[in-house]
Amino acid sequence: MCAEKIQRLIQAIILGMVMGMAAMGIAGEQGMLQLAFLVQLAMMIMLIIAGLTGWCPGLMVLKKIFPPCKEKVNEEG
Repeated sequence: MCAEKIQRLIQAIILGMVMGMAAMGIAGEQGMLQLAFLVQLAMMIMLIIAGLTGWCPGLMVLKKIFPPCKEKVNEEG
């Protein structure tokens, strides 16, 4: 596994947890809905920063543990 793929898996897991927290909040636990909102907001801010600047602290840490993904060269005529 490479760092970028692991980061995407972690993001998917976090989004799943947010969905679960939101569902619990809708079911009656108001604190879980607020927590889901805060986690989602934090993730959105980090993705905007990574998209605009190319700087992602999570990916930097993962690249120290796992090798970076090899780039695929698209060879079209």
